[in-house]
Amino acid sequence: MLTFAAVAAYGALHSFLASFWAKRRARRVAGTFSDRVYRLAFNAIGAVTFLPVMAVPAMWPGAVLYRIGWPWIALTSIGQLAAAGLLLLGLLQTDVWHFLGLRQLLQPAIDQPPRLVVTGLYRWVRHPLYSAGLIFIWLVPIMTTSLLALNFGLTLYIYIGSIFEERRLHAEFGQLYSEYSTRVPRLFPDPRRLASPSFPSPEAD
Repeated sequence: MLTFAAVAAYGALHSFLASFWAKRRARRVAGTFSDRVYRLAFNAIGAVTFLPVMAVPAMWPGAVLYRIGWPWIALTSIGQLAAAGLLLLGLLQTDVWHFLGLRQLLQPAIDQPPRLVVTGLYRWVRHPLYSAGLIFIWLVPIMTTSLLALNFGLTLYIYIGSIFEERRLHAEFGQLYSEYSTRVPRLFPDPRRLASPSFPSPEAD
């Protein structure tokens, strides 16, 4: 319960900071400067506050539920490496520096309009970064009661986070994103569409 409570507190803080209300409030207080630093500060707060969440299952792991042995651990390790690779690829397909918040800080005046990426991994799912994260956490070779609570909490947090992300993208791209979201699944590919991923919108990429 302590692990799940820690994830819930982290998720509540992170979701609040990602809300339109918090961003508008920051803009009222700091003016346009908040647009430059908000994403970077958001990531920094997220990273720092996630450390106590990780510390709880490390200090109180609970009972071992299962332990994957050889040769199956090789498969889970390959799966985790693949998930990490997908995470990196997804970032590279969008904009790593924008994701980190460094581009907003160093280039406050950007003439190019925002771009909706619908190619690469984004042809299969709308949030491949979240998908990769879910694959990674559920392929851990040793599962304890505390780690299970952590994974359930993170899964719920990722799903709720995708809802906030959807709201932002709908507000930013309007009808284009609405059409995209009706054709491409949110987190996991639709096996029926694997042969022909559908959203080849040239103007969006």
